[in-house]
Amino acid sequence: MSATTSVCKPTTQSTSTEECWWRVCHQVGSATVVHVDLSPCALRERYAASRLNTGEQMHRYRFRSAHRKREFSLCRAALRAIVCHRLGCLNRDLSFGLSHYGKPFALVGGTRAPVSFNLSHSGLHGLIAVDRAGRIGVDVEVRLPHPDLLGTVRTIMTPLETRTLSRFPKSEKDHQLYRIWTLKEAIAKALGMGFSLDLTRFSVPTAMLDGMRTCEFRFPHAPSTRWRLEDLGNSLYAAALVLELTQDSFGRS
Repeated sequence: MSATTSVCKPTTQSTSTEECWWRVCHQVGSATVVHVDLSPCALRERYAASRLNTGEQMHRYRFRSAHRKREFSLCRAALRAIVCHRLGCLNRDLSFGLSHYGKPFALVGGTRAPVSFNLSHSGLHGLIAVDRAGRIGVDVEVRLPHPDLLGTVRTIMTPLETRTLSRFPKSEKDHQLYRIWTLKEAIAKALGMGFSLDLTRFSVPTAMLDGMRTCEFRFPHAPSTRWRLEDLGNSLYAAALVLELTQDSFGRS
């Protein structure tokens, strides 16, 4: 997948080209993944900020850096447009609540809405994943030089993942580290448990470690729930999508 060649169309209708900074980049079953362009653009940022509600405006104001303000405005405004399009509701009627572990959920007119979503951003790239049912997680990481990338990622890796990683030549190690990192973060985000989940308690499926782009996954302690893992990485960033497989997801259980 390329962030430039695979973006295909706006998620919603926009009144000008400048307003449309998000594009569908991946679809699987009832789930859609949207790429958000976080490049600086004053016109887009002003328009995005105007779409936020009062609470979001206050949250945006608290960010000190222009980059963080831009990131929040563009991602949240795109999320609003995507969720409104999915639910057929007006922007003014949409708000967001937070779960016990801090994962947001949508409210329309104060009532929890039948939509599942997750968001991630890194550098100039954002990804938003939306589905009509089931839990969902997405993660994106721009591959940047890191003084201790292996040491950082080892805090989330199992012995199996560490052994698998050791088989790769030095030239490929960083690529594989980012790949494992995004897969595990997406799993954690799909579960909605944030930093409370110990990522060293489970391994990414061997098939994914060996290079497969997608596979099914089950937690050993909860084998009745099936998950779909997808590697969405490209030449610009590492990324992963995780979906809970429900009857609604693919029209079958």
